[in-house]
Amino acid sequence: QAQLVESGGGLVQAGGSLRLSCAASGRTFSGYTMGWFRQAPGKEREFVAAITWNSYNTIYADSVKGRFTISRDNAKNTVLLQMNSLKPEDTAVYYCAARLGLDSRWPYQYADWGQGTQVTVSS
Repeated sequence: QAQLVESGGGLVQAGGSLRLSCAASGRTFSGYTMGWFRQAPGKEREFVAAITWNSYNTIYADSVKGRFTISRDNAKNTVLLQMNSLKPEDTAVYYCAARLGLDSRWPYQYADWGQGTQVTVSS
């Protein structure tokens, strides 16, 4: 069974940076797109970024474009989300997810999910 474990969350001041990591295990992730989503209290889960298996394609939510960077290391089964210029509105629980095939912005198309890591940005 696939397992995704996020780490790297925490409390940071506005304008600061954090790097989230997602460690995947349990089976091969060859051919899998990896995505990051987030969910703030009282809000629906929303797409943040995704990267295809070969890293040829990355997509971002407009709200994070230019500030966040997604990358992956297939040899280590790890996906990273570098978050710069953080804003209070980035505060949320961040989830790592995996889906077989092409990139997608839709949570329902991802079959595997981690437990999430809290990111809090203070003003």
